Amino acid sequence: MMKTRQWQQRAIAAALVLACAGALAQQKVDLGKREFDNNCAVCHGREGKGNGPYVEMLKRSPPDLTTMAKRNGGVFPVAKSYEVIDGAGTGHGTRDMPIWGMDYSVKAAEYYMDVPYDREAFVRGRILSLIEYLNRLQAK
Repeated sequence: MMKTRQWQQRAIAAALVLACAGALAQQKVDLGKREFDNNCAVCHGREGKGNGPYVEMLKRSPPDLTTMAKRNGGVFPVAKSYEVIDGAGTGHGTRDMPIWGMDYSVKAAEYYMDVPYDREAFVRGRILSLIEYLNRLQAK
């Protein structure tokens, strides 16, 4: 009787997991857009044109992110974008933009508090998702 009940509970749990996985598979999650909307849009605007709601509070206007490739000879600057977002090379003058690499590291530590994880892979994944989205925003 006890084994039958455990088997039923496991079957129900498996069915729920499969149902949820199916529902999630149908929803396309755009990780890069989510990163942009959560971290960048307040300054750079929803379309990335540098006209976000915080612009009036900033010392300098944020750049138009839709022209990054155009300003770089038609090639999207992946490595430079990564450095700016991550905060690498911050010793070269002042920096108005937040250091997202550090922020992502803190969030990873909070999220994976009791579980082993690769901090660098977590941060790299979030930054690369954002860069991929920025590349899609480029003006044609």
